[in-house]
Amino acid sequence: MATIASNTTLGVSLESGIDNTAMKKPENKTWLGAIWDTADLPTEERKLMFKVDCALLTFACLGYFLKNIDQSNINNAFLSGMKEDLGMYGNQLVHAQSLWTAGYVIGQIPCNLILSKVSPRFVIPGLELIWGSLTLATYSVKNVNSLYAIRFLVGLFEAGYFPGIIMILGNWYTPRELAKRTGIFWAAGILGGMFSGFMQSAAYTNLSGVNGLAGWRWLFIIDAICTLPIAVLGVFVLPDEPFSGKPRFWLSKKDILLAQDRLNRIGRKGKAKWSWATMRRIGTSWVTYVLPLMYMCFLNGEINNPMGYWLKSFNAIPPPVAGVSYTVSQINLLPLPATAMFALGLMFFSWISDYHFSNRRYVAIYAGALSNFVFAMALRFLPTYSSRPAHFFLYYMAPFGNGGGPSIFAWTNELCGSDLERRAFTTALTNNFSYIMNAIAPNFVWATTDFPAAHKGLEYMAVLQVFLALFTTAAWYFSSRDKILSSSEDLDRAEVNRSPSDAEEGTPTEAEDEKDEKVLLE
Repeated sequence: MATIASNTTLGVSLESGIDNTAMKKPENKTWLGAIWDTADLPTEERKLMFKVDCALLTFACLGYFLKNIDQSNINNAFLSGMKEDLGMYGNQLVHAQSLWTAGYVIGQIPCNLILSKVSPRFVIPGLELIWGSLTLATYSVKNVNSLYAIRFLVGLFEAGYFPGIIMILGNWYTPRELAKRTGIFWAAGILGGMFSGFMQSAAYTNLSGVNGLAGWRWLFIIDAICTLPIAVLGVFVLPDEPFSGKPRFWLSKKDILLAQDRLNRIGRKGKAKWSWATMRRIGTSWVTYVLPLMYMCFLNGEINNPMGYWLKSFNAIPPPVAGVSYTVSQINLLPLPATAMFALGLMFFSWISDYHFSNRRYVAIYAGALSNFVFAMALRFLPTYSSRPAHFFLYYMAPFGNGGGPSIFAWTNELCGSDLERRAFTTALTNNFSYIMNAIAPNFVWATTDFPAAHKGLEYMAVLQVFLALFTTAAWYFSSRDKILSSSEDLDRAEVNRSPSDAEEGTPTEAEDEKDEKVLLE
């Protein structure tokens, strides 16, 4: 024991050979570190994080950007000729979207469980190759039944991407880095959803009739052409989790050992065997129940922004406000700053969550919930046509509070950090449960006939912020309790393991002290 203590004091990790003096948490946070956390890290660690950001984070953002283009492109295609070409004059679009959702719900948990055992470099790119190929096949559909089958399969294979990447980020980043990277990844998806409309507009304008294909068919071809190379890239750049990973062309053995020490420092573990004990541990954990409910309140509590409906309502006959109307272009473009505000909220809450509250994720979640509650209530009680400047301000600011989502998933990774299998299951379950509820509830509380006022939806949004705060408080309480119990168990274990020889070796007895004094006097 004495030897181990001595070597640890000197800063040497016996397990890895890494100099831990370079691994200590930075004592001072600089202004540059507030902008980008790696600025405060030791040189070797900063180099490692640069590599991981360039490989893992870049791939994750590109893939999610393209996934959300694909998720949105069926709506844009429907408005650009698919409806007429496939005879979709009834509820066929709704059926196609429902089948995509069914596949997405079915696929999430199995994909994440596979990911907890199989290397991400095979699972994630494999999923992407399949859904990219299915997207390409969509261009050739001749009837709506073929579209149904393809959309179900696309949803099934896209299902593992979001929860899988969230889990992989947790394999590499520490609490001071995790929410920020999750927020950047999240923002890439938002931009993908926005970009789909521009892509369809360009395809419809410039490619309609080329090689005898309608513009909407070219949208799926372009999407697939972009997706498939990114999937191939993932095979080469996606890393395994550090405890089972092997060196890659961009990741050395020393890098892996350094990553392992980073995770050991925060108590995050690697893969273990699935067993009945694992399932029992998952089933009896409060995390399995509280976190899905918390994220369900968050996701369903996002505003279904009625700004477009509000703008269009000025064109009614008779007009609600004389002399005020908006063109189709204005109706499509004026709401876009709200999406930009959502992205800004993601960055703001993720940055403060990592820099100031990495051990208190609940602060960012509370702040987001409060923001959503205030803007929901302000819109609810502001008369629909009373003040256009006030409405513009509220519509633009309302999505800001939605930026708390990355903090929830960062907290999920941290709460389950000592158990990778539970982390895989909980991450997928959390997203899956929320997605199911988000597919059902809006049909009742955000009904199209309720717009532009949307009083019911705004009230629903406000109520869910209250429940989000309650479930966040429950998570805070249980996690604090677990920390206290863990600390108590560690102290008890240390006391039990302390042998008489340790005491003799480490602490001089009174007799030895007296003997030393005599020798000194003589």
